[in-house]
Amino acid sequence: MKLRLLFVAFLFLPSLSVCAQTDSTKNNTLSFSLNFMTHGEIVKGGLPVNEDVGVEDRSNFLLGRTRITADYSRPYLEARVVFQNLAVWGTKGNMALNLYEGWAKVTARNGLFAQVGRVALSYDDERIIGTNDFATASLSHDVVRVGYEGHGHKVHAILAYNQNAENMYSSTYYKDGAQLYKTMQTVWYHYDVPKFPLSVSLLFMNYGLQAGKPGVAYNPPSTVNQQMYGGYLYFHPRYLTFEGSYYRQGGKMVNPVLMGASKIDAWMISGKATVNPSDYFGFILGYDYLSGDDYVPVIYGGTQGLPRHDVNKGFAPLYGSRTKFYGILDYFYESAYINGFTPGLQNAYIGISSKPVSKFDLSATYHYLAVATHLNGLSNTLGHSIDLMGSYRFTKDISLTAGYTLMLGTETMSRLKQDGSSKTSHWGWFSLIVSPRLFTTKF
Repeated sequence: MKLRLLFVAFLFLPSLSVCAQTDSTKNNTLSFSLNFMTHGEIVKGGLPVNEDVGVEDRSNFLLGRTRITADYSRPYLEARVVFQNLAVWGTKGNMALNLYEGWAKVTARNGLFAQVGRVALSYDDERIIGTNDFATASLSHDVVRVGYEGHGHKVHAILAYNQNAENMYSSTYYKDGAQLYKTMQTVWYHYDVPKFPLSVSLLFMNYGLQAGKPGVAYNPPSTVNQQMYGGYLYFHPRYLTFEGSYYRQGGKMVNPVLMGASKIDAWMISGKATVNPSDYFGFILGYDYLSGDDYVPVIYGGTQGLPRHDVNKGFAPLYGSRTKFYGILDYFYESAYINGFTPGLQNAYIGISSKPVSKFDLSATYHYLAVATHLNGLSNTLGHSIDLMGSYRFTKDISLTAGYTLMLGTETMSRLKQDGSSKTSHWGWFSLIVSPRLFTTKF
């Protein structure tokens, strides 16, 4: 069925070919650019401490990311290739390159388009689908994307089918590949209200994850399908911006403990208000609620046993830019809880931003963090986080961003993470980005 959908998508391409035929004299544009990022981090606390061998709870490293981008365009045709190298300073394999993006896109006069290849997808506020660029490696997807854009409407249909290799036999099991799923089908609709500062988006996604094990008769390989659906609202009257979103998850999820699949029924809601009375300062106020499992073990040490509930209620933000929403030090979705349980999350935050001088931006945000489910004998409060961040743009292609996070965790945080050092942690980081455009030529 999934391959048939991809075949239908490719049949869409000939309808664009008539519009793509045009006199290309002096209408071709080719450009090359580089992107160098040097990123450093120092963490104190929040890491496992092995007192027997004297390992300190601190981590320091420097990381370099290099990207080479080639862009080509002519009327009704675009193409992009991005090669990426990512390596921690001092590690082997610094010469290894991977393809971050590589796609071609054909567009018709009437607003129809078709795109195929490896694409860095980004939708709405990137809560569900985003590049997660702060994670340095960033996310991209091997997809066919077809759609329409025009008259305030945007409709995108995205299809993906992933394998480990081009095997003719025994190729149904997908594991440890470049993509996070085996199959994916997504429909996204966006509407900008004319002459009114309001836009609305709707999203439906079905994604298939691999379950079972090859060669195991009682638990053969299978694709477990899960659904995500919901919407995003953006309202921007003059100095005020309001963003809201609501999503639900259904279907089944892979359960590594039971070596099978279990049902999922989860949801999340968020609201954020931003006030910018001038170009020099602003305020933000927001709240996120992500549902959690009914029962989460909170014992110290040892195994936590099998799940005691038939339905998983812990919401997963999937392929979004997670550090953008739940604190830059995202304790909760970048790193999982023990045995895959999740107590959900409540994130109430308030912040201030300022521009004291041209090209220099500062911000400070306070997060109150709590679980979204009841825990026996423990407070719901996970802790308090303070994020400080500053950035300075030296030129249009050179910028420096740095930040510091203080996390004051509670006993609840420590028990859920099974690690006493999680109570208090300090995290400092910086990113130096140099992104020159080498040249652009027309021919």
